Amino acid sequence: MSTLHLHPVYRVTVFVPPAQLETLKRCILAVDDLAAGGYAHGMWESAAGREQLRALPGTASAVGQAGGLVSEPTVRLEFCIPREVPGDRERLQRLLDDGIAAHHPWNSPAVFIDAVEFAVS
Repeated sequence: MSTLHLHPVYRVTVFVPPAQLETLKRCILAVDDLAAGGYAHGMWESAAGREQLRALPGTASAVGQAGGLVSEPTVRLEFCIPREVPGDRERLQRLLDDGIAAHHPWNSPAVFIDAVEFAVS
């Protein structure tokens, strides 16, 4: 029987329109190969859902008009990188700035960072 060990990671979740999913994945991997353990390029994507927003006055939204309710299809993309290792915060910041923010089609992409444990054998 295999034993699972817990490893601290940052789990990054970003919601992206389906049409831009593959481009964003390529841009993230151009910044970092997401190497962790014996693997690289580890990503998870979930079936398309919907993201809803209403841009407030003065906001230059990439979708919709200020005051109007917008509902757009999105895919949930996730990946992990090790944390509690030298350079982990800088690695995370590079992924956020150069991998996601620089290439996401929205002005303020929905990005969530969790500090969690990943079970690996």
